[in-house]
Amino acid sequence: MRSTRTAFNRFLLLLIGLLALVAPAVTAPLASADPVTPTAIRLEGAKNFRDIGGYETSDGRTVRSGLVYRANKLSSLTDADLAKLTAANVTLDVDLRNMWERRDDPDRLPEGVRYQVADVVSFEHGIAFHEFVPLTLGRALIDAAVTGSSDIGQSIGYPFMVTYRGADVAFRDLLTAIAGNADGATVFHCSAGKDRTGWGTAVLLSLLGVPKATVYHDFLASNTYLGRADAVEKSWLDAAFAQVDRLYGGVDNYVRTGLGVDQQTIDTLRARLLV
Repeated sequence: MRSTRTAFNRFLLLLIGLLALVAPAVTAPLASADPVTPTAIRLEGAKNFRDIGGYETSDGRTVRSGLVYRANKLSSLTDADLAKLTAANVTLDVDLRNMWERRDDPDRLPEGVRYQVADVVSFEHGIAFHEFVPLTLGRALIDAAVTGSSDIGQSIGYPFMVTYRGADVAFRDLLTAIAGNADGATVFHCSAGKDRTGWGTAVLLSLLGVPKATVYHDFLASNTYLGRADAVEKSWLDAAFAQVDRLYGGVDNYVRTGLGVDQQTIDTLRARLLV
């Protein structure tokens, strides 16, 4: 009975932290929604679609453009959007959304594009965490109060993306899929393209050696692309990186130990995505 109650309590805490990542937020309009980072492709049906390439790394290399795109949901793509994806040689779509989001808003893709699910909040691999759940939750609530977070749910959700083992599987699958897609470009996305996708992008760019200031620049650009002043906050990404440092000492060890990505995959990512 006690073990059943404990499992149920963990389940409830998981929902508090992770469902915040998929809940719609109130829109606060910006004066302008012009992109703050250059991109070769703009999609009418996916406003937060953008190339993660073009950024310089700390050692003077550059992330290749035209190989990896981040996006919000792809259910509303126009025929013109599909033609742009085909012209860009997008051959793989990795969907980070949960089963209900995928059911309600299925992706619309060009013919022949491979589709892979990497559900960040999946219970398929059980409900397990790298840290005592009340500790993660309590720390997140304190951080939210100190930083003046506009969305406590998001302040909780970001560190849980690092703590929840199911998310480890999803982000490992994402990085492995990108490394393995040798015949074209990859697009990955969630619903708004800002939280699950934002963290996945932050991890990938960090692994490639992009300076943290640039990683934050890319993350915060969702506010402009979505035309919302409160789409994402710096403190949310701070919380995720702090959890990485606390549990693993840095992103490289997080990717290797937490996500379980092998060195060959990491080497492939760097060889393919850096110039």
